[in-house]
Amino acid sequence: MIRSVYVLVFAFMIALLALCAILARRSEKPIGRFVSLLCLSLIPPVLGNMIIIGAQRRIPALIGCYCYYIGMDLIMIALTGFTSEYCKPNSSSKENGWKAPVWVYALLVLDIIQLTMNPFFGHAFTLQEIEVYGLPYFQMVPLGGQTYHRIVCYGTLLMIMFIFLIMCIKMPGIYREQYAVILFSMLAGAIWQTFYIFSRTPIDRSMAGFVIFGLLIFYFTIYYRPLRLLDRMLANIVSSTTEAIFLYAPDGICIWANEPGIELTGIESGEYEKAGKRLEEFFGSKDELPEQSNNELIRKSGDETWYYVLDHGSFYDEKGRKLGSYIYVRDITEERLMLEREVYAANHDALTGLYTREFLLQRISGRLKRNELSEHYIALIDVSEFKIVNDIYGKEFGDYALTSVADWIRSYSDASCIYGRLSGDTFGSCIPKKLFIPEVLEKDLSDFKIKKGSTEHHLVIHIGFCDISPEDKDASILFDRARLALDSIRNDYKTHIAFYDSAIREKVRRNQEISSELSAAISENQLIPYLQPIVDRSGRIVGAEALARWIHPDRGFMPPNEFIPLFEENGMIVDVDKHIWRCACRILSGWRKSHPDLFLSINVSPKDFYLTDVLSDILALIREYDLDPANLRIEVTETSMMSDTDDRMKILEEFRQNGFIVEMDDFGSGYSSLNMLKDMPVDVLKIDMKFLSESKENSRANTIVKNIIKLSRDLGIHPLTEGVETREQFDILLDMGCMLFQGFYFAKPLIQEEFEKRLTGAQA
Repeated sequence: MIRSVYVLVFAFMIALLALCAILARRSEKPIGRFVSLLCLSLIPPVLGNMIIIGAQRRIPALIGCYCYYIGMDLIMIALTGFTSEYCKPNSSSKENGWKAPVWVYALLVLDIIQLTMNPFFGHAFTLQEIEVYGLPYFQMVPLGGQTYHRIVCYGTLLMIMFIFLIMCIKMPGIYREQYAVILFSMLAGAIWQTFYIFSRTPIDRSMAGFVIFGLLIFYFTIYYRPLRLLDRMLANIVSSTTEAIFLYAPDGICIWANEPGIELTGIESGEYEKAGKRLEEFFGSKDELPEQSNNELIRKSGDETWYYVLDHGSFYDEKGRKLGSYIYVRDITEERLMLEREVYAANHDALTGLYTREFLLQRISGRLKRNELSEHYIALIDVSEFKIVNDIYGKEFGDYALTSVADWIRSYSDASCIYGRLSGDTFGSCIPKKLFIPEVLEKDLSDFKIKKGSTEHHLVIHIGFCDISPEDKDASILFDRARLALDSIRNDYKTHIAFYDSAIREKVRRNQEISSELSAAISENQLIPYLQPIVDRSGRIVGAEALARWIHPDRGFMPPNEFIPLFEENGMIVDVDKHIWRCACRILSGWRKSHPDLFLSINVSPKDFYLTDVLSDILALIREYDLDPANLRIEVTETSMMSDTDDRMKILEEFRQNGFIVEMDDFGSGYSSLNMLKDMPVDVLKIDMKFLSESKENSRANTIVKNIIKLSRDLGIHPLTEGVETREQFDILLDMGCMLFQGFYFAKPLIQEEFEKRLTGAQA
């Protein structure tokens, strides 16, 4: 009866191990496969003992013994594999895990082989029949092979227990629990098994230890959650976080705060009830905080500290009973200050501290859309010829001058003003009309001096004003109007203030109209070249300058000052120049037989260098009309060479290499002429006659002109004086050695037919 009970108990234990093996195999954890094999390996020894207990004949008992002993080897093999997997380091660790040596598996396999040979050699064990509980029982008698078996199994077990002991020592305290339990269960099972061996007890009750060991392995690897470990980790995380955390009991009393929370509330450690009261002073009652407060910015009273209430709420047990509540607060003072610094830097000019162009226009446009600026002016403030300040006094003084202008703008502004820096030397402002006092402003600007150390300079500042109407919503348009007003006085050094008015508006309208008519003027030949004669020392016409003139069908003859400056400004001068170049080539083509020695000079404006390939375009015209390049002279102004000098000199040199004659116009109007003359690739120097306009023969101006003529001839450059209006000027220039002449004294610009008549008359 008793032995039957043991059989049933062992059968139940086998069923438990089989169930654990199945569940472990289905687990998604990588260790599950090894646990499943270990649980399955525990079944043969238990099954073998169950057979031995129930057997009353030798053969069944012998089968049970083989199942038991070979099962012990299988346990050691599975346990070795489990240990290798369970004790390996995680993927982020640099340590090498324990890996079972191959010879361990070899010894265990060898033991299985020698046990299976026992029926042939009888070297491992024999069976002895005894009586247990009144029935025959076959007990194992160990021989030499059994001794080898015990040494291999116990040796393997001791090795594995040593590995788990090392893991217990190496692991932090909170991680030791899982390794210690497994180690203890192995030790307890080994002691129980050893007691059974030496006590010679018939029935091996230590099998229960095997099953318990398997169940513990299954539980700790598959289902166990180390609560102590989790609690300790969560406590460490909460304590070490930089956010302030406060925990409340169900009655609303604060029962705990971490270090940032203690620092936030200024309490002593442990005085948590005071922390709750202090929080209410800062943020109000926690029950009154909104449900979603993640984006709510709250300022701590009494200083410049800012916080986010990141989260707050309650926590409950599994039955829905309230266990307490919490508040989670972050100090965002540094983040806020950094954001404010970044926003300030993005919206303010680094040098002057004024608004940037984009932010100024944004601020003004916003108030325009809200109709808040009906009693304001838009002002555009420009420092004239500021580049010269930087060139003469250096960038440091130039920066000081700009900051001084910015300070002056601040001094004229109140809280309702909006002002900023639009570009390098241009500022913008929106000011109330009540602050605008023209007389005071003109007086300040007429004597605007900047002094830094011993350096002093008078800045010329012009301001263009524009009134604001209710329809105006775009600040950039208003500043464009103010710029038009400013442009009307840009070259006036006595007037500093100008208003955008109907006259300027009409001028803008007229300019737009003229610009829109240019295409038709070119296609309909309203725009034609007038030819102003160029004569030699004898007064003989040797060539002419081709000048653009517009014969409008409605307005009649349009002086060049009505459209040339406009087209220079908007870039349409390129279309005008290309048209005149083609007309000049057509005229020269017509003169090929009648006047083969005459030349025409064509103007190349500064915009031509930027907006077109001048050399390629003119060479294409020369090839199209089959002309000698020497008959089409290229005329550039001195001021056009002041920027991109090297590139433009290269282009002029290429003109000369292709057979063109290059002329420099308006010599004397720039401030670096003599310095450039030695390097300038020009053949003809056109000297501005304004040097002699109000001069007598022995004046300084005469001396300057005389020396320029001499210098140019010494350099191999032909001097040509333009603007000659009297016989007296002509005679003076002859005496100075000038070679070519142009001016009203000889002829005004003429249409082609009149010019050719003048040629015919001169030849007759």
